[in-house]
Amino acid sequence: MTFKLFLMLVIVPVSLTAMAIAQTADAPASSQPSTQPVPSVLKFTMPSLDGKDVDLSQYQGKVLLMVNTASKCGYTKQYAGLEALYEKYSDKGLVILGFPCNQFGGQEPGSSDEIAAFCKKNFGVSFPMFAKIEVNGDGAAPLYKLLTGKETDAARAGEVKWNFEKFLISRDGQIVKRFRSAVAPDADALVKAVEAELAK
Repeated sequence: MTFKLFLMLVIVPVSLTAMAIAQTADAPASSQPSTQPVPSVLKFTMPSLDGKDVDLSQYQGKVLLMVNTASKCGYTKQYAGLEALYEKYSDKGLVILGFPCNQFGGQEPGSSDEIAAFCKKNFGVSFPMFAKIEVNGDGAAPLYKLLTGKETDAARAGEVKWNFEKFLISRDGQIVKRFRSAVAPDADALVKAVEAELAK
């Protein structure tokens, strides 16, 4: 092997490596992971119906509809509308989060397994469902204390009045709308509000 060929075999790979390192260092900031702070409403870990802990921060950047649910309520049929809404807009960034609650007329008496089976069998629910919680009073889940607190949103503060109240959360974690139980998932006002947030 000649000395000239030896230098080519050693110097060229080293030069290529140096170029690759320089290109990586100059990569645009947009390719780096997001460093946006997690909104207060997503700083919670909640148990799912199947017993797994779910860090709500995984939904950062999504439009959320948080709903307290029940299986034996006059509004229970809203599960169908919620599922339809989820199927229509989930690929655009909507996530519906269901939180069973037994505080209103004892209309959610079942276990997590029973609730999961009921939702799947009767309404084909595929959006995330969580373990049963309380939404009012001293025993309310911290998430719902935040959602209903005056310090969070004075205009929409106050206790949950019944099953299937809905909180619409923007991509940046702000409560932008609150819909009472009688507002169905396919109601024009709710759908337009969801679409407006998804468009941002």
